[in-house]
Amino acid sequence: MIDVRRVAKKVGYLIIRLSEYGKARDALDLTGDRNVEWSWVAAHLPDKPGEVLDFGSGDAPLGLMAAIKGGTVTALDLQQIHLPYATTNLRVEKGDIVDFDFAGKQFDLIINCSSIEHVGLPGRYGSRDEPDGDLIAMEKLRRVLRVPGGIMLLTIPVGKDLIMRPWHRVYGTRRLSLLLKGFRVADKEFWSKKSGSNLWVQVSEEEAFSVRASESFYALGMFVLEADN
Repeated sequence: MIDVRRVAKKVGYLIIRLSEYGKARDALDLTGDRNVEWSWVAAHLPDKPGEVLDFGSGDAPLGLMAAIKGGTVTALDLQQIHLPYATTNLRVEKGDIVDFDFAGKQFDLIINCSSIEHVGLPGRYGSRDEPDGDLIAMEKLRRVLRVPGGIMLLTIPVGKDLIMRPWHRVYGTRRLSLLLKGFRVADKEFWSKKSGSNLWVQVSEEEAFSVRASESFYALGMFVLEADN
């Protein structure tokens, strides 16, 4: 019997390799972005984080990290997720953040890692077409974040304001101010790559927002957020 998953993966890897054909050797790309984002989130996970929402979880290990830290984790994703592990304090929910019913539940920690920029952009992850889907989702997440004491760990693409359909939004100073409405920034950090070196390094906020992004590269913005009262 043909292993469809294995064949699909091989075809996917071939497509990725072909997409790199002819690219300049010193061209910047997103290679390694998850290493930076996941490490940053892991470093900011509190011990015994309480009720945790891992929004747009995919099969990333962040929800499991929070569960191991002692949290009770809800991993929410628009697509059906099949994790290669199980633990009593982590459960997976399938649903759209825009209309998902949290039934009055409040969260002490929300993990929002490289997810919000996709909400409302159809054609990649199955999201409905909603130009302000990211803003709607952030407002909903703000309402379920416990006040006082709750925090959101947010990582997003940053640079000059840009929408690359169907891939992602890139948040410049204009769109970011809308995205963070109703939140206080308790901490922030920025990473990017510099010409001639395809390595992620920590950069200033000014340098991060000066990046001219594309479908294949942007700077990373990472924020610890608290909800306004």
